[in-house]
Amino acid sequence: MAITLEEIKQLRDETGAGFNLCKEALESAGGDHDKAMDFIRQKGAMKAEKRSGRETAEGVIGVYHHGVDQRVAAMVELNCETDFVARNETFRDLAHTLAMQVAAMKAEYVSREDVPEDVLEKEKEIIRGSDELKGKPDAIADKIVTGKLEKFYQETCLTEQPFFKDEKKTVQNLIDEAVAALGEKIIVSRIYRMEVGR
Repeated sequence: MAITLEEIKQLRDETGAGFNLCKEALESAGGDHDKAMDFIRQKGAMKAEKRSGRETAEGVIGVYHHGVDQRVAAMVELNCETDFVARNETFRDLAHTLAMQVAAMKAEYVSREDVPEDVLEKEKEIIRGSDELKGKPDAIADKIVTGKLEKFYQETCLTEQPFFKDEKKTVQNLIDEAVAALGEKIIVSRIYRMEVGR
């Protein structure tokens, strides 16, 4: 099956991945757009893993304030390896999109590693004290606690949240796609969210 330039361009516009990667993805997926998207995500995750040891001293601060009333605002510090990528429009758009994510989905932490131990212990205590666990054997109760903690991470940790524009992928998938497209390690260092009266 011949892959058209239009198909490659569409995939490139949606993912920000390079031309050759989009072409390879479509060819390996037999022209299936969804499978090609999955292929690019997998490649992005592999590239992100390879680059995990690199220093990220450059970057931008993405800022978003919500609507006409401007009652909600968020900031995200997004870092990369070089000032060349920091000036790239794709990278800057990602920073802005992540700030929108923080504003909309109320992320409190960047990742699960950033959740303070006391917050985690309190969450476990609340879960263990719930009616749902009363009378359950320890093994089942432990599974329920683990499942509810996973849900807690997905709600409060930016990188684990479903992306608000496409819930089939997480914010980390979005970052991995940018790593694949830009060829550099990209990390979120800090997030901050403000809401009037809270």
